[in-house]
Amino acid sequence: MSTNHRLNPNQTITLSEFPTTAHQFHDDRESAEVEFRALRDELIEYQRRLYADGTRKLLVVLQAMDAGGKDGTIRRVFKGVNPQGVQVTSFKVPTRHELARDFLWRIHKAVPAKGMIGVFNRSHYEDVLVVRVHDIVPEEIWRPRYAHINAFEKTLAESGTTILKFYLHISSDEQKQRFQARLDEPDKNWKFSLDDLEKRKLWDDYAAAIEEMISKTTTPWAPWYVVPADQKWYRNLAVGRVLVDTLKTLDPQYPKPEQDFSGVIIE
Repeated sequence: MSTNHRLNPNQTITLSEFPTTAHQFHDDRESAEVEFRALRDELIEYQRRLYADGTRKLLVVLQAMDAGGKDGTIRRVFKGVNPQGVQVTSFKVPTRHELARDFLWRIHKAVPAKGMIGVFNRSHYEDVLVVRVHDIVPEEIWRPRYAHINAFEKTLAESGTTILKFYLHISSDEQKQRFQARLDEPDKNWKFSLDDLEKRKLWDDYAAAIEEMISKTTTPWAPWYVVPADQKWYRNLAVGRVLVDTLKTLDPQYPKPEQDFSGVIIE
């Protein structure tokens, strides 16, 4: 069910109480991958309809610990979807130009237009995570941002944007294995940095920041889903289910032609 991992507003969470593995939700990788491929075909069709309908937008926000699988989720879930209708934005360290403005300025510019699916690989939530854990700005700056984010997302929702937020939940052991794989495989070395090891030492600090972030910003108009992500095959399935179920509810339709083509003959 796509609602398995959806949180309720005003729910205070502790990440250690949420599973990182698929075992209690699915025990058959082969059947899960068959279902996922069928869901992806549905997603491809619904994206076409959303684009043609051109009245609504879908924003997908992905957050995770380092090596949590954001890139892989985007690559696998949106494989085959028309790239003209999907806009992926990866938010890196803010530039000097961006830092001269409010923290939501660069985010608002990347919000999807009507008919589009927008995917945020990291997002405005970095401004209550990294800045907090690394003490980049004082608490009196980052703490009010929860309310600013909720208001921002409500504005988007009221203007026709459906918002889905996924926290891809991996264990510390799984992160260790993925980091090691990046070291062991030469073609993955580029994905690794010694800074990753320094951040890994702050695992508990990041977990505490993520817990408060999710607890404070789960709203009826922008729900969070905590997705077990140690098994990539289940992560993809869970995200795919939510996307397709959401698009089914939106039910975008191909627009009817404005002119009568019944007598038109192509010669």
